[in-house]
Amino acid sequence: MAFISQIEPSCVEYALNDEFWIMEMHDKLNQFKRNNVWGLVPSNKNMNVIRTKWVFRNKLNEDGVIVKNKARLVAKGYNQQEGIDFAETYAPVARLEAVRLLPCICMCV
Repeated sequence: MAFISQIEPSCVEYALNDEFWIMEMHDKLNQFKRNNVWGLVPSNKNMNVIRTKWVFRNKLNEDGVIVKNKARLVAKGYNQQEGIDFAETYAPVARLEAVRLLPCICMCV
């Protein structure tokens, strides 16, 4: 609880003024480095550079109390072209609770 920010910044400039968000951003970047998520490559004129942006969220428990700060680095993929900038797409993994809930909803309808 001592290392959690109570604010949810709307942009990276606000997050850089809060030490807890800076720690969360460093943790995320270190996690990328540990898992070899990407590698830096030299650019040329023919490459389409895909920019990134930070998204900040406060995670709440059932009582509405902030329990974790979550920073995500996401690609601004709206200017990508299939076959040129990417070859594969990935879907997020569904949580087990959501998978269990779906048959219950279908049976009730």
